[in-house]
Amino acid sequence: MTYEGFRVDRDDRGVVTITLDDPPKMNRLPLAARGQLAHLFAELGEDESARYVVLEGEGDTFTAGGDVAAFLEADPEHLSRLAWNVAAPERCPKPVIAKLRGYCLGVGLELALACDFRVAADDVQLGLPEVGLGMIPGSGGTQRLARLVGLGRAKDVVMRRRRIAADEALAWGLVSEVVPTGELDASVDRVIADLDQLSPLALRMAKRVLNHVYDAPLSIGLELEGLAYGLLRSTYDFREGVEAFGEKRPPMFEGR
Repeated sequence: MTYEGFRVDRDDRGVVTITLDDPPKMNRLPLAARGQLAHLFAELGEDESARYVVLEGEGDTFTAGGDVAAFLEADPEHLSRLAWNVAAPERCPKPVIAKLRGYCLGVGLELALACDFRVAADDVQLGLPEVGLGMIPGSGGTQRLARLVGLGRAKDVVMRRRRIAADEALAWGLVSEVVPTGELDASVDRVIADLDQLSPLALRMAKRVLNHVYDAPLSIGLELEGLAYGLLRSTYDFREGVEAFGEKRPPMFEGR
């Protein structure tokens, strides 16, 4: 299938790499690509051969944002659904890793915030500059950013168009790791290697619980966590994990 503004590659580890691929335009993301990404993530969620998803940009930058001019031609009702499309990495049951370098602006940051892990090069610049166009972030940026870093910091970034450098992003918890640019690929590979030792079923359940309860009341979160905990008790992977622990050997998880 031909995608607009990005390409998809697979390897024999079960890693699917989605590359935002328009270097002359700093990998700006066309409007049509957002719907395509939503469909792709839904398909990957059902694809047993896909175990992990990596989202990156071609060349030396992630993305400078969206195709600004296209918004003047888009139907307002269509624009109101963009947050659903950009949230696709969050809905995907597989672990999704954002590999960030250079500019990560606008919809790029919104996509990254919907991923599970954000690994960044030390040259990364994060930002939501939409207010400079007489607009606001409209694909989850205001909501996810405020929940991750707090209301005051989110206002500073959104309302003043403040750029977040790598060291500050790490201190705020916006990224999980910052490495020199030349070590970015190896850092992402380490994340995948860590996940590869674990039960795919437990990882899916952990993602589901964390995503659904992080802004819910504590009582609801504890209830959902308990239900998931009890459900995993009946799985092959849990029994295998316990037996492997007792036998002092690596577990052989099967995702069931």
